[in-house]
Amino acid sequence: TGPAFDPQRKGGATVSRQPFRANARVLARVASILALIVAAASTRAADPLPFVDGSWTIVLLPDTQKYSSASNPAVSAIFSQMTTWAVANKASRNIQFLTGLGDITDYDSTAEWNVAKGAMSALDGHLPYALVTGNHDYSGGTAADRTTRLNDYFSASDNPLNDPDQLGTLAAFYQPGRLESTVHRFIAPDGRKMAIFALEWGPRDGVVAWADGLAAGLADHTALLVTHAYLYSDDTRYDWSTYGASQSWNPHAYGTASDPDGTNDGEELWTKLVRKHGNFEMTFNGHVLNDGLGYLASTADEGNTVHQMLFNTQMEANGGNGWLRLLEFLPDGRT
Repeated sequence: TGPAFDPQRKGGATVSRQPFRANARVLARVASILALIVAAASTRAADPLPFVDGSWTIVLLPDTQKYSSASNPAVSAIFSQMTTWAVANKASRNIQFLTGLGDITDYDSTAEWNVAKGAMSALDGHLPYALVTGNHDYSGGTAADRTTRLNDYFSASDNPLNDPDQLGTLAAFYQPGRLESTVHRFIAPDGRKMAIFALEWGPRDGVVAWADGLAAGLADHTALLVTHAYLYSDDTRYDWSTYGASQSWNPHAYGTASDPDGTNDGEELWTKLVRKHGNFEMTFNGHVLNDGLGYLASTADEGNTVHQMLFNTQMEANGGNGWLRLLEFLPDGRT
């Protein structure tokens, strides 16, 4: 039942596309990893695994900060090329949802948010999506506190497929109308009920308690957690109490940790939220440099296997070379 999933990028040009299988209790698993490479002057896509009829797909958009902040317009344009690719391949890959992994911007500047807004707007009316904040989306990119321009540029009503007033996927907000921490719900093509918990950078205690309560009420859903910092590149969860600063860039090392409502890293999110519920099956995060890759399978309290993935490409050329990850859920109900 152990996964055969250990993606390794080779020279920034390829990525493993090995599928992995979970135990029969787990209903949905990743079947393909797609690397989409967008060169600064042209667009070319690496071939994904052949699409299996009856499958459906979620797209992961890793840290986009270097596209948003690029002085070279050709590099900034990669951000839009990634989202337009998702729209163009919606039908052929049966794409149902896209989620960012945080660090939408580099310095939380108006110019960067304008780039991000333009790129994400390509999805409006075509694909529902979630955004989560990263440390660079706060207080001028320093994460000194929790001030962010996110809600000045994005709102629930931007995309009718998100808008709850138009029966979109947005089902819950930690703070009314604000997008830092939300839950998206939708019915997948295979009939399963999906709940995407999209939580802010280093989620505060109140956010975690809120998500915990919602997860308990969504026991009949397949739950996925998206947050910026959770798994480290050594295939372990961020754990300040055990590793401290030896795991670089832990949320506890930033000014936001001084918030009266605290902050939570990966191990704390596992203990306080993910492991407590039988419906959590996957977690996704970006943030970490080094090779920007990580994977860990853990058994939660109810026996469910939770597949935890790190995916970040910002350290590569052209702000990340336009890499995306596709999670393909096959109709066999276990891949």
